[in-house]
Amino acid sequence: MEKRVFDKLDYVLHMPAEFSNKEKYPLVIYLHGAGGRGRDTDVIYNHPFFTKTEPWLKGAISVAPQCYDDSWFSIFEQLQAFVKYVVDWDCVDKSRVYVVGASMGGYATWQLAMSRPELFAAIIPICGGGMYWNAGRLIHMGVWAFHGEEDITVFPQESKKMVDAVNANGGNAKLTIYEKTSHDAWTKTFENKDVWEWLLSHKSKYQETKSTYDNVKDFG
Repeated sequence: MEKRVFDKLDYVLHMPAEFSNKEKYPLVIYLHGAGGRGRDTDVIYNHPFFTKTEPWLKGAISVAPQCYDDSWFSIFEQLQAFVKYVVDWDCVDKSRVYVVGASMGGYATWQLAMSRPELFAAIIPICGGGMYWNAGRLIHMGVWAFHGEEDITVFPQESKKMVDAVNANGGNAKLTIYEKTSHDAWTKTFENKDVWEWLLSHKSKYQETKSTYDNVKDFG
């Protein structure tokens, strides 16, 4: 793995072991929670997202930016610019770009996908929530949300409202609620091979449904 910087935004990059410039790879973007904020990239470098998912994501490019401000929403424009930057790499398969986030990063995952729906094939928001009245923007991508049943930091109803809103608009989102689990809904998710197989199976439908996004792609 490498530590890099884009426009003052630190990030950690994990490339496939047998990387080739002649190949195109799926891209997984991970957005951490509040505990990862700051300028100590070791926190991101050693994050369970990398340590627990490596067996399942070894054939993908994984990137994890570090929020240096109060929240992802404080630097949301910068985050969007970073995402566009990595998506535009020549080695990225533009039809297989995904975003995953937990807690503060779960909120940012929902919002990022609603802001730029044309970029993502699927998302995994964990113990987050969002503006469910905009969830219709997510109907053409895969959505699998996760939450702890006993979470009192972010109530599980926040995920449920988002998933219900996506489906009410004709989408196909699903929600897994872990019994006897509080805020840490990410560990079980990271360790679940089926989650990552599901994620990587998705390809963007943007080209098929481009007219859907023509009037909304610049929403912020």
